[in-house]
Amino acid sequence: MARPRRFRWGFALLGALLLVLILWLVFGKQKPAKTTKVPTVAVAAAKAVVQDVPVSVTAIGSALPWQGVLIRTQVNGKLLRVPVKEGSYVTAGALLAEVDSAPYRAVLLQAQGALKRDEALLENARLDLKRFVTLAAQDSIALQQRDTQIALVKQDEGVVMTDKGTVAAAQVNVDYCRITSPVTGRVGVRLVDPGNIVSTSDTTGLLIVNQISPIAVTFTIPEGDFERLSQVSDGFTRPLTTQAFGQETGAELGSGELSIADNHVDQTTGMVLMKARFPNPSRSLWPSQFVNVKLTLNTLQHVTTIPAAAVNQGPKGAFVYLVGADHKAVQRPVTVTVTQDDLAVIKSGVSPGDTVVTDGQLSLKPGSVVSIHQPSTDKKTAA
Repeated sequence: MARPRRFRWGFALLGALLLVLILWLVFGKQKPAKTTKVPTVAVAAAKAVVQDVPVSVTAIGSALPWQGVLIRTQVNGKLLRVPVKEGSYVTAGALLAEVDSAPYRAVLLQAQGALKRDEALLENARLDLKRFVTLAAQDSIALQQRDTQIALVKQDEGVVMTDKGTVAAAQVNVDYCRITSPVTGRVGVRLVDPGNIVSTSDTTGLLIVNQISPIAVTFTIPEGDFERLSQVSDGFTRPLTTQAFGQETGAELGSGELSIADNHVDQTTGMVLMKARFPNPSRSLWPSQFVNVKLTLNTLQHVTTIPAAAVNQGPKGAFVYLVGADHKAVQRPVTVTVTQDDLAVIKSGVSPGDTVVTDGQLSLKPGSVVSIHQPSTDKKTAA
């Protein structure tokens, strides 16, 4: 019985040795855990500052001639000449085109001849009436003869009046043969060449004259902005300064005044059509040109501002990341009064001089260690 007992003790000892060997292989070669260093997040930041902020409304608009006239003929005939040069500037009353007036002068001459003939008949009837009145007073003729002569005079007077109207109508047609500019403006491309027969039924017209000094800029704004504009302008009785900027270059093209607000709100879009008048002395605004329009409503005095890029939106509202003295990010809820261009006006949550994160917020969480850097010039240009 002693031998089996020694055999079992041998297996137990061998198992203990194997266990120790396995534990040594697993844990004996492990190195002590290293202390993990908290990563630093690179961000861009800016200081909150106090300044005056103009509050404005922006929209996309289109320049239109203050007066645009399609010149069409009012008589039928042969177009003799178009003395005005394409692209030139003309004043009101300048000769633009001339239609052959010979047929209309002939009709005028006929009407003038008929008028002279009927005036002579009227004069003779009046002389006869004077004689008949005298004879009737002497009881030398019947009163009916006198009364008949009175009626004849009135008849001749009506004929003369008709003749005068015919002469005036003929003279109008003769005058219409000379087509003059109704406005001061710039002449466009000629649409019909001399030698063609023109008609009052032609819809193409001869040419277009656009008044571009002054010029109009039309644009639409939402109903909410319309209410703001109405309040600051006392129901559009006081003009509002309006600026126009080029869509490609962003350069200011001119400054004018908001002059007209449409008399209704478009029910399909909720927009209101507005019209501003620009003096346009340098003619930098051109008809049908698209521009960016800016109307200044008022100026907020001495308000705390930060870059609009620093404001983030979360489930509980707007917030920013502040950079503390220990270079750690602090999440702070803020109240934004208004956002104008690239600035946000802060009512509460940020004080002047605070450093706010403007780029890299997606990599931050409260307590993150940050390092501040400024974007390169290339990145700013690309943005």
